[in-house]
Amino acid sequence: MELILKKTIDTLGEEGDIVKVKPGYGRNYLIPHGFAVLATPGNLATLEKQRAAIEARKAKIREEAEKLAARITGTTLVIEQMAGEEGRLFGSVTAADIANGLADLGIEVDRKKIMLAEPIKNTGEYSVTIKIAYQVAAEVRVQVVPVSGSGGDESAKAGAEVAATEDSAETPAETEENA
Repeated sequence: MELILKKTIDTLGEEGDIVKVKPGYGRNYLIPHGFAVLATPGNLATLEKQRAAIEARKAKIREEAEKLAARITGTTLVIEQMAGEEGRLFGSVTAADIANGLADLGIEVDRKKIMLAEPIKNTGEYSVTIKIAYQVAAEVRVQVVPVSGSGGDESAKAGAEVAATEDSAETPAETEENA
């Protein structure tokens, strides 16, 4: 089945492309959702009339995407997370965390466009791909570091103090039972 794409679809092509798809995919998904129309002679003639406008729109989108990709490629994002001694995180760094970090730097990216196979669970430096537009992607360096400062040390001290208090509380009780 031949269709004319009305919107860019990553797995098929860009707006205005003529593609061949399986009949069920076209009939049940692409056409009802308004992503494509049948490639009839009338629709092909309409496409040719609109070709210049479509090409101008695609060029503008691609130009903006490449500018954003250039900004992202030179960026190193530092994310602080609580971590254990071996560098294992308490929790994880997800695509939403990366999107929020980029937003703090003034770069707006949809979290769904961040290609993170699985959440980051260890400290270190990672390279994360962000899909910006059709066939335009950028790499951002993400450094996951343990939380700096005394925040982690204070919680460890507090835990040690609680343990010491519990030990001292048990000692008098044991002496009374033994007496």
